[in-house]
Amino acid sequence: MFTGIIEECGEIAALKPVETGAELWVKSSFTSEVELGESVANNGACLTVTEVKDGAMRFDLLHETLRLTNLGDLSAGDPVNLERSLRIGDRLSGHFVQGHVDACAEILAYEAVGQDHQFTVALPSEFAHLMVSKGSICVNGISLTVADLQEDRFTLWIIPHTHELTSLKVARVGSRVNLEFDMLAKHIERITSLKR
Repeated sequence: MFTGIIEECGEIAALKPVETGAELWVKSSFTSEVELGESVANNGACLTVTEVKDGAMRFDLLHETLRLTNLGDLSAGDPVNLERSLRIGDRLSGHFVQGHVDACAEILAYEAVGQDHQFTVALPSEFAHLMVSKGSICVNGISLTVADLQEDRFTLWIIPHTHELTSLKVARVGSRVNLEFDMLAKHIERITSLKR
């Protein structure tokens, strides 16, 4: 379980294709503190630390993970949003995030407006019913609030702190971001669908 508050922006050390998918190696300031088996969200995808070597953490990516996330789009040197799992007693500054990416979507716009940035992302039609204006959405692991919601897109406002401390500082129109929709909305949708 996570909160969508990025702990730091790590750096991709390597992404190596293997028969089962890929090995993802990530450098971070807390690499020496993690234990094997620990969960770390990478761009919002909950991954398990399987090795620590030369200042980097290894995560094993299955083909399904590569299919459902943007992690396969990354290269050595790219930034990646990192968050270690929530501990009991921690402050919950974002919202409850499982680290289960629902879909990838294209960045449609990322424009500076004064000190802030206006961030518009395509909305996959099969998940549109899970979003509400002023509701929470997790984008590349970042807990954000929906400012404007349209049929095929949604817009978020990014403050300078979030822009500088996350991978959004290198966001490009046309690149893909990981989306995790609100857990409560998904549970309500499932319950109501079974009662129909």
